[in-house]
Amino acid sequence: MPIGVPKVPYRIPGDEEATWVDLYNVMYRERTLFLGQEIRCEITNHITGLMVYLSIEDGISDIFLFINSPGGWLISGMAIFDTMQTVTPDIYTICLGIAASMASFILLGGEPTKRIAFPHARIMLHQPASAYYRARTPEFLLEVEELHKVREMITRVYAVRTGKPFWVVSEDMERDVFMSADEAKAYGLVDIVGDEMIDKHCDTDPVWFPEMFKDW
Repeated sequence: MPIGVPKVPYRIPGDEEATWVDLYNVMYRERTLFLGQEIRCEITNHITGLMVYLSIEDGISDIFLFINSPGGWLISGMAIFDTMQTVTPDIYTICLGIAASMASFILLGGEPTKRIAFPHARIMLHQPASAYYRARTPEFLLEVEELHKVREMITRVYAVRTGKPFWVVSEDMERDVFMSADEAKAYGLVDIVGDEMIDKHCDTDPVWFPEMFKDW
């Protein structure tokens, strides 16, 4: 049986006593977000809404986005990416598990120097695919043209943020390219492998995690 969402005691600012609150609601209050499913409209609206709200509440403190996703809809992923570039706080992106397809694009969208992959994470990039292959011929041809434009835009973002030549990224996106955390770092998709951060901060506060973890 599924265990459901656990509840933990949390004292809301202004309250005298702690109340039992869903774990993920506590994490959101601590500026920690999770992309742990296929990227669709619902989760996109959820994450972008929280990013905007947290930015309005505090435009300075970092936001942490943990990613374990197989990817998903192209436009939904682009919406999350664009929101990350728009809000004023820096966005840490942390990959645990897998960041594939559009999830790797979101991982790439974190603040430079603040993109992290856990040691056993897997990152995969490939070219965007169409979801409307049953369209009639005229609509299909229009969609192919639009998809080509989007592919070029995404490839250019990968190239700029990884430092790779455009043609190298374009060729790599022709097929599924799976990378380990170390390979993703060498490619420029992430800046740090998680165990490096653990070694670096083993005797100090874990500054790469939200404030709430400093008391754990």
